[in-house]
Amino acid sequence: MGTVVVTGAGTINALGSGWRSYLAALAEGRSGIGPLEAFDPAGHRSGLAAEVRALTLPADVPRRLARRVSRADGLAIVAAREAVTEAGLAAPEISAAGLVFGATVGGMREAERAAKVGAAGPGGSADLRLPPRTLMQFPLCTSGTVVASALGLRGPRFTVSTACTSSANAIALAADIIRAGRTPVMLAGGSDVLCRLTYAGFNALQALDPEPCRPFDRERQGLTLGEGAAVLVLEDADHARARGATVWARLAGHGMTADAHHLTAPRPDGAAAARALHDALVASDTPREAVDYVNAHGSGTPANDVTETRIIKAVFGRRAYRIPISSTKSMIGHCLGAAGALEALATVLAVQHDIIPPTLGLTHPDPDCDLDFVPHAARRQPVETAVSNLYGFGGTNTSLVFAKSP
Repeated sequence: MGTVVVTGAGTINALGSGWRSYLAALAEGRSGIGPLEAFDPAGHRSGLAAEVRALTLPADVPRRLARRVSRADGLAIVAAREAVTEAGLAAPEISAAGLVFGATVGGMREAERAAKVGAAGPGGSADLRLPPRTLMQFPLCTSGTVVASALGLRGPRFTVSTACTSSANAIALAADIIRAGRTPVMLAGGSDVLCRLTYAGFNALQALDPEPCRPFDRERQGLTLGEGAAVLVLEDADHARARGATVWARLAGHGMTADAHHLTAPRPDGAAAARALHDALVASDTPREAVDYVNAHGSGTPANDVTETRIIKAVFGRRAYRIPISSTKSMIGHCLGAAGALEALATVLAVQHDIIPPTLGLTHPDPDCDLDFVPHAARRQPVETAVSNLYGFGGTNTSLVFAKSP
């Protein structure tokens, strides 16, 4: 199979807009978690979120398109435009490129607003008449459609919705499309937004931490929700070399499995997730001793963090104690369908810039989470190969392996 490399990336999240701002914040150990402003969280366990404070569409987005984009679409456009620019793709290459995009709630924020207006109506009675452009904001597939329209992508296009592994699986699928020879360039990523539905849902599950999330800490009480988008440009290595592209990292391999256990809880022994990690190492021809960093799923929930610790020990054995591991959710929150892409980008940046982001809030280590979770401050050390783990509701498990390109 051909080699797939990353030649560009873009993001917007609670730490700012652009991958440079993201890298700087990860290196500084800066948190993007703060009071939720999008809607009133009164009555919930938490009033916190990792929120994007400013969203401005690129100036050249056609007005007819800008008028109908949802917040999720807007985040996606910003990230995708930066990714294409950073990759230095020419117009014909952009036109032939494909897109695989991950999402879980899509235009739910706009759907909630429309439902509220419809219920009240102009005279206080129900009014279900909505303009077509409003209706087109709701579906999960719309962000991919909007990005393709804004950038002029005419290659293969898919939307993936597998809970919190959505955009990690989008990256894996895009790489497989390139390796199959369908097209040499694919954009892959995801976008998701804060909305009342997910906030209330995680509150009902008692999965929100009243404090900023603190993965692997013994006092952790749950996750902090976030929003954002990230997009990677994936490219066949020979194609990238021929056009003189800068290679950020190599997507060496991936593994995907399912627990078939529970709708929301991970399988306690982590066996299926361990197999996804094992399969990713085998597919990438990566010995356990070669892994220099693991970007953990690290959601901050009591069950998930203990299970992930077991997974890493099961795969790496005693070597697990010598691998730096961290959760970037402690800075950007849990961004659901966008989590896989945002954390994959953090992993790529770790490989490219030899920096390991920290786990914030890890003040009281959990004795059941006894690995090196890089508390408080980033570390600068060589990172040749790194793994990104993502797990989601329904027992979906994905591991991606990134490495420096020779």
